Amino acid sequence: MELLTPLMTAQGWASLLTLLFLEMVLGIDNLVFIACTTDRLPEEKKHLGRRFGLIAAFFMRVLLLSLGFVIIHLVEPLFILPFAIPGTDPIITAKDLILFAGGLYLVVKGYDEIKHKISLKDEMAACGYDGAQPTRITMLSAIGRIAMMDMVFSLDSVITALGMSGELIIMILAVMIAVTIMIILADPISEFINNNPEIKILALGFIVAVGIKLIVEAMGVEFVVEGTHVEVFDLMLYFGMAFSLILTFIQMVYNRRVAKMNAELAEFQKDMEKQVASGDE
Repeated sequence: MELLTPLMTAQGWASLLTLLFLEMVLGIDNLVFIACTTDRLPEEKKHLGRRFGLIAAFFMRVLLLSLGFVIIHLVEPLFILPFAIPGTDPIITAKDLILFAGGLYLVVKGYDEIKHKISLKDEMAACGYDGAQPTRITMLSAIGRIAMMDMVFSLDSVITALGMSGELIIMILAVMIAVTIMIILADPISEFINNNPEIKILALGFIVAVGIKLIVEAMGVEFVVEGTHVEVFDLMLYFGMAFSLILTFIQMVYNRRVAKMNAELAEFQKDMEKQVASGDE
């Protein structure tokens, strides 16, 4: 019963709701990465890939939370750079190295995926072009990529969670609820991203932007909005992506209405041609 004691207090529930919110915000990044990664799996394995990827992500976060003492010490200095780039912190920690490596991987991965998308290789393979083969990965590879990147995505939230609540049960419960919600939403969100080229390219751009954010964070660059704890870079990133998403949705609605109008116009022209042809007879 002592394990459940934190859930008997108002402070415990407040911590749980706050951590759940943090995990859900983090989950947006994860779902985008999962959608783009599992899209390379064979069609019949995509569903399982998303589920196993999220389960691997869950165990990765629980492992990080359980290793809380080690995680907290990741922010202790490892060494100091002999030079200092203006606006950056020359003190390097293990957390900085992990974030930098993860951010660099996201930038390279996002760029590679965008280049692959605009090359139309998968589309040509679907249309039967000679020599065009869709790019595939194995289930194990997809799960491994998702789990490793979840570790990078989770690092900040885990450190925040450990600082906010020392109760392991609250932290694990927040992760369990968040991952359950993500499992429910994984298929519709992934299919929507992969079935709409505009959204997928925007999502890949988001991955690159998050990678740049992690690199900037690893370098110790931090500008906080006055009077708050909100970082300017985070605000610019998420506002920019939200604004781009709204514009993309508007463009999609416009394109679909134009396509519908053109189809109706073509049908009308066919009817007119038939009427003219029957009149000539």
